[in-house]
Amino acid sequence: MEKYDIAIIGGGPAGIMAAIAAGRTSRVILLEKNPSLGCKLLLTGGGRCNITNGKPIKQLLTFFNNKNFLKHSFYTFTNEDLLSLFDLDFISEEDDRIFPKSGKSSDILKGLNDLLEDVSICYNFEVKSISDDFVINDKLKADKIIIATGGVTYPKTGSGIYNYSLTSQPITDIRYGLSPLVTKKDLSDIAGVTIRDVVISYKKSKVRGDVLFSHVGLTGPGIINISNEISESISYNLLESQPDIDLEIAIDLCPELSRDDLKFKFTNDFQKKGKTRLKNYLKLFLTNSFTDFFLDEINLDGNLELSRVNKKSKNRLVENLKRFTFEITDFNSNLAKVTIGGIDLTHVNPRTMESTLTPGLYFAGEVLNLHGPTGGYNLKIAFSTGYLAGISASEK
Repeated sequence: MEKYDIAIIGGGPAGIMAAIAAGRTSRVILLEKNPSLGCKLLLTGGGRCNITNGKPIKQLLTFFNNKNFLKHSFYTFTNEDLLSLFDLDFISEEDDRIFPKSGKSSDILKGLNDLLEDVSICYNFEVKSISDDFVINDKLKADKIIIATGGVTYPKTGSGIYNYSLTSQPITDIRYGLSPLVTKKDLSDIAGVTIRDVVISYKKSKVRGDVLFSHVGLTGPGIINISNEISESISYNLLESQPDIDLEIAIDLCPELSRDDLKFKFTNDFQKKGKTRLKNYLKLFLTNSFTDFFLDEINLDGNLELSRVNKKSKNRLVENLKRFTFEITDFNSNLAKVTIGGIDLTHVNPRTMESTLTPGLYFAGEVLNLHGPTGGYNLKIAFSTGYLAGISASEK
């Protein structure tokens, strides 16, 4: 039976980074279910790989619920440490999102693969069992094991519920995260249309960002981020059942103006521009491709001249510009980006990523109960926790 110092299960960003860190001083094998590494990494950032978020660590940590758990890993393996691994140029875009200048996630994956020269890699290897003495599938044995199998999102990349059953480690409820939303209303007529810099509200939660309409519902950064608030507010666990959703979200289409501001503006403009048709006037607030849909939804005639819009219609216009609602019936789970929930952090040492219940067993990345918003935050978790798990496990 082949024996290794460390066996790493899962060849995604966290597992690869753990292997790079541990492989410098230990005999390491990386076990990957797929015929190649980094399948999900290639999909990130729309294929461009939003490799991390460039905010200072202190500010970066404020975006995570479990910031105290992440603090040590973030300071142990910083953005500077990560980017220095690559012979590539990087660019920073809106919200400090960092991408390779080439715009190719394959360049990132190639750079990581080049750093695995001292690591044995076994492809098409599905881990089905781990014994108490760290024998895997009755085929190989390791002194220590790092589990970096990911969550439940993008199952075609090897993720799945079954990954959580490899150990007896306690697990929190598992939910979809950063997911597009399915609407009750068919939005095919405006599929592809984007409304920018709006505020999306769900109960007491508010998120500002862009919204993109799809054939089945809503997506875009604003929707993706508010989906986490929705998912965490619903009682369900993917280990047992799918979510049952029937709720409403609201979009403020004019976040810079209050209701009173709009009423005042309408009073003046409707008098001065009385011959202007309503649908043309609304171009001040809405994109052309969204205006007709908006007016149809609130039952107002876009060809009506402003001077003929009565008070009741004007109030309806104001109310819907400030609170345009959609009924949500489901998550578009096939496109969910991360998993909410995972290995319970209560039983993991944040300074090493080692289980406090099973010595020699470590965890990294999305398999842990860690997640953040869209924008490079989740890859930051994967790389930093992966590195920390790798160097910790490689210490004799």
